[in-house]
Amino acid sequence: MTFILIFLTAVVSVAAFGNRRLFDRLSMQPARVVHQREWYRAVSYGFVHGDTMHLVVNMLVLLSFGVAVERLFRAYEQAGMIFNSYWSYALLYFGGLVVSVLPDLIRRRNDPFYSSIGASGAVSAVVFCSIFFNPWSKIYFFGLIPIPGILFGALYVGYEYYMGRREGDHINHNAHLVGALYGFVFPLLMEPSMLPQFWMRLFHPGA
Repeated sequence: MTFILIFLTAVVSVAAFGNRRLFDRLSMQPARVVHQREWYRAVSYGFVHGDTMHLVVNMLVLLSFGVAVERLFRAYEQAGMIFNSYWSYALLYFGGLVVSVLPDLIRRRNDPFYSSIGASGAVSAVVFCSIFFNPWSKIYFFGLIPIPGILFGALYVGYEYYMGRREGDHINHNAHLVGALYGFVFPLLMEPSMLPQFWMRLFHPGA
C-alpha cells in the first residue's frame, strides 16, 4: 500500500503543480469544510504539495518507514493480534490525515483565506507508529546523525509544539504534532495489550 500511496500522491501533486484550480479544489480549507460541507478536503489535501521538494521529502520518509510498518502489521495479523494488516495501515495513514487537520477545523473554521496541504501529518503518523514498535531503532537526524527513535520522537514533538506556538513560517506544525501523537497511540487503538510490549522494548531493549 505504501507504493500505491506514493504513486497516487506523486501523480496528483504533479498535476496540481500546474493547475491552480485543481490545487485549490483539493487543498484543506477549514472554512469550506465546515460551512460548505466539503468533507473530502480532510483527505484530499494530503495528495497535494507545495513544490517538488515538499513532495519528495514526504514520499522518501513514507517509503523509509511505511514499508517497515506494513511488514510489522502483517506479522501481527499472522499472530492473530490485529484483524487485517491492510485495513490497519489504511486507518493509520488516512486517520493521520483526518486527525491532523482537526485543530485547523476548530481554530480556522471562520478564516476563508486559510488553507493547508501536504501529507506530513499522515507521514508523521507512520513514523511514530514505527517508533512505538521499535523505540531504540536508529533514525537519521537531518539525514546524517543516527539517534534512537524514541529520542528523535521527543525532540520532534518538542520542536513541533514550540514552532506551532510561534506560527509565522507557513508550516502546519500542529498537523505534524497531532499526526505524530496519533501514530504513536494507533497500535494501542488496534490492540491495547501491545502496551506491555512497548514498555518491555523501551526499558529492556536487549531482551
